[in-house]
Amino acid sequence: MRLDKYLKVSRLIKRRTVANEACDNGRISVNGRVVKASYDVKVGDRIEIALGSRTLAVEVLAVAEAVRKDDAATMYKEV
Repeated sequence: MRLDKYLKVSRLIKRRTVANEACDNGRISVNGRVVKASYDVKVGDRIEIALGSRTLAVEVLAVAEAVRKDDAATMYKEV
C-alpha cells in the first residue's frame, strides 16, 4: 500500500492530500530515510512524522485497504 494512503487509512493524517504534501515536503521518513508518497509500506516499517516542533514515531503492525474508525489504531503502535 502507498504511504500516503496508509497514513490516511490508519488515521495518522486526516486527508490523503495532506499526507501527500507532507511526503513531498520531506516531513515523513521510513526506517530513517525520507521517502515519497509512493513508497510501499510493509509490516515492521518505522514511520516518523514531523508535526511542527514534535515528531511522531510509529511501527507498522498491519496493512489493510479499508479499516473501521475504531480499528484504525490497531494498525500501528507508537514507539
